Amino acid sequence: MILSELLQGVDILESSADLSVEISSVSYDSRQTKPGGLFVAMAGYETDGHRFIPMAMEKGAACVLCQEKPEAGIPYVRTADSRAALAQVGRNWYGDPAAGMTLAGVTGTNGKTTTTYLLKDILEQCLGAKVGLIGTNQNMIGSEILPTERTTPESFELQGLFRRMADAGCTHVVMEVSSHALFLKRVGGVRFAVGVFTNLTQDHLDFHGTMENYCGAKSLLFRQCDVGVYNSDDPWAERVMAEASCRRVSVGERAAGLTAENIRLSAGGVAFDAVENGAVTPVQVGIPGGFMVYNTLGALAAAKALGVPLADSARVLAHCAHVKGRVEVVPTSGDYTMLIDYAHTPDALENVLNAVRGFARGRVVVLFGCGGDRDRTKRPLMGAIAARLADFVIVTSDNPRTEEPGAIIQDILAGMAGTDTEYAVVENRVEAIRYAMDHAQPEDVVILAGKGHETYQIVGHEKRHLDEREIVADYDAQRKERA
Repeated sequence: MILSELLQGVDILESSADLSVEISSVSYDSRQTKPGGLFVAMAGYETDGHRFIPMAMEKGAACVLCQEKPEAGIPYVRTADSRAALAQVGRNWYGDPAAGMTLAGVTGTNGKTTTTYLLKDILEQCLGAKVGLIGTNQNMIGSEILPTERTTPESFELQGLFRRMADAGCTHVVMEVSSHALFLKRVGGVRFAVGVFTNLTQDHLDFHGTMENYCGAKSLLFRQCDVGVYNSDDPWAERVMAEASCRRVSVGERAAGLTAENIRLSAGGVAFDAVENGAVTPVQVGIPGGFMVYNTLGALAAAKALGVPLADSARVLAHCAHVKGRVEVVPTSGDYTMLIDYAHTPDALENVLNAVRGFARGRVVVLFGCGGDRDRTKRPLMGAIAARLADFVIVTSDNPRTEEPGAIIQDILAGMAGTDTEYAVVENRVEAIRYAMDHAQPEDVVILAGKGHETYQIVGHEKRHLDEREIVADYDAQRKERA
């Protein structure tokens, strides 16, 4: 593609490059730069891409797109915002594939994954649509599963994924939109037909610094969508929607455009009446927990904004499958129940423990840790929540990354100080799971919290295979052999 075509829509401050040059590829990682390519230098969260301009030139880059003028002799195009420019370059390179599809984006601390899966099912079954999905668990093109590295891909990869989806015949895309993605402009230039806000609770303060900044990042979604569906019961909702430029649709258990009444919670799921303008639609979803009411309301309202009547959506929701890593039952031969859940924030841990307390006939046992190199302030909060709501707590490692696991555990235990709740510390997560299975009592519900869909553990800078389903199955087989 000719450089001038690639830069259409980019705010150019100055340039020394030949805009008629043919560009062979685009990269923002100098290690991936190819001869004749465009290298986009971005100021990153951990490092500044401008430092790697010489390496990109050594790799044969034809031009550099940057915010800071490089040393003499390097062909460059300077812009005020390299991240915004990369998003536009991606749209141009891939032919703006999102323009031909209907996009729905879901943001919030918790509930994004479940809401996107519910919405995908509704659109596929009610509209007969082929739906692309982008999110934490995996990416999907219809039923084809693609691996994912982060909740929302970098803007250039995102546009490439949109291109694959469009070429495969997708008419709709449902995607999780993280606060990082919004702040770092990974969805720059993307127009959403509908956006959904689930909730806002403490997370990612290592990146955003304050809850106000975190809220501000989430709110950006509602400046680039046509309809904004939001949980009006959430205390941050007003601030999230304050500068929204879209039509607003509120959902909640209290005064809202779409409300949930006559809520019934059970081990088999949730049921309630969805009420809109006095009209009542019975709803049932086979995933337990009070938090599912909000996830379901968000999916219903988003689907309606995309043309699906509430009654049609409700018929689909009654048969939706469980989402991997979200209150997921793991089979064992024991006389107890084992669940895997992604709960890795204070609010998510509280939600899943409250949900389990609602149906557990035995003890509620929770096994969890906290991630290293992340917000330390949530560790004692999660310890306190576990001690308050569980009957027995097993504190272990999550993804320690470059921190000492024992130090992370001590931060968690600080929140449990002064409580009477029994607990055990088993630093190695595999051994902790085996400990939980060995000590489970009849009718206990054991929750393995924090990893969810993940099949790895990050220790130092190394990603090691760790699938809790495999660990449970293998140890269960060993126990049966010994019996």
